[in-house]
Amino acid sequence: MLRNYFIHSVIQLFNMKELTKAEDQVMQILWKLKKGVVNDIIDQFPNPKPAYNTVSTVVRILEKKGFVDHKSYGKTHEYYPVIEQETYTKKFLQNFAKSYFNSSFSQLISFFAKDKDISINDLEEIKTMIEKEMQKKSKNNDELS
Repeated sequence: MLRNYFIHSVIQLFNMKELTKAEDQVMQILWKLKKGVVNDIIDQFPNPKPAYNTVSTVVRILEKKGFVDHKSYGKTHEYYPVIEQETYTKKFLQNFAKSYFNSSFSQLISFFAKDKDISINDLEEIKTMIEKEMQKKSKNNDELS
């Protein structure tokens, strides 16, 4: 069972499509809730709330795309994410970098670093995160040598 779930997840990762705005909104809610029926999802939307049929349709589309699955309790369906948020985010950013920055994350970071709205504190935080990752990778490379 776990092996089949893993294989299904790997296949979905390679076939993963980008989410539409409506699909993304529903997925953000499901990632937060972990699971829920359509009414649980609707409750998380700000006012004015979308129609039941609209959310139900979006959830069924997400299920067809492999992002969501469900458990049935009679006529009620409880939906839950199949793709983790981090997995989708990583794939989305890779595609974004490929489309707009020639697959270069350094160009992507540079683009945002040049933005006049980014504060010195944000730049310092980014710098600190990058330095920590460099130290981890350097340590891992030393251990492998």
